[in-house]
Amino acid sequence: MKIKLLPSFIILASLFFSGCSEDLNTVSTMGRLTVHLTDAPFPYALISEANVTIFKVDARYKGDSMEGDENNDDNGNSFIVLMEEERDFNLLTLTNGITETLVDINVPTGSYDLIRIYVKGINVVLKDGSTFDLKVPSGEQTGIKVFVKPSINVSGEISSDLLLDFDVGRSFIPKGNIKNISGITGFNFKPVIKASNMSFAGTLSGLVSTKMEDSEIIVLENAMVSVYEAGTIEEEPIMTAATDKDGKYTIMGLNAGSYDVVVELDGYETQTVEEITIVSGNKIIQDFDLVPVP
Repeated sequence: MKIKLLPSFIILASLFFSGCSEDLNTVSTMGRLTVHLTDAPFPYALISEANVTIFKVDARYKGDSMEGDENNDDNGNSFIVLMEEERDFNLLTLTNGITETLVDINVPTGSYDLIRIYVKGINVVLKDGSTFDLKVPSGEQTGIKVFVKPSINVSGEISSDLLLDFDVGRSFIPKGNIKNISGITGFNFKPVIKASNMSFAGTLSGLVSTKMEDSEIIVLENAMVSVYEAGTIEEEPIMTAATDKDGKYTIMGLNAGSYDVVVELDGYETQTVEEITIVSGNKIIQDFDLVPVP
């Protein structure tokens, strides 16, 4: 089973974890789980780093519980340790399709519906070098709980892939005046992580640009792309991304279904495209042509 950390930023670097706990050695039927990490693009041009140290990842096993396992919860479900080693990430390097493999390990075959991510060492570095160390609400003691819907099933035949989208733009909440570096007084850390079973997920990508009077096309950087379940634009987006210097965006890990997408950028009219259909295993291209505000 594989687990990857992602957003929408992508650079591939593999970290392989092949060890198993003693409890796992007692299970005869094993399958491969890989976990990848990514990050929904961070839109603020004043930020150079958004750092997090992940030192442990475990997953709730929905198969037969292991009697006597100290990691069992109150309902008798077992938590399988997937990784227990400090790994440092600058989440701003994981955007627009760039992922980092966090876990690649053999685990008992069966269903997994909850991931716990244990973090520490959270800080934000501004482009002028100013650094803000942030408090981690329960993330170091009990882990950040991320539910996997639908659950991911691991079999002994093929590797199972799980994507963790660490949405920086919604997880690091700036305080003060964010229009200039000197106005920023700190950040609150409220982690927003989405787990996607890649067997049921697709990708949305495209180009955000504007057309000049002479028909010249200009790509737009730092446009905010927000994805909503169809008909829920008045609610919180389920994922966000920001366009790169080439005006491109990529949002991975969208479950098959229908979505509304909103694109915003200062100086341009907001554009909305409704009912974009995502198909499992496919990449859907949706470009946006923004109109300058008169």
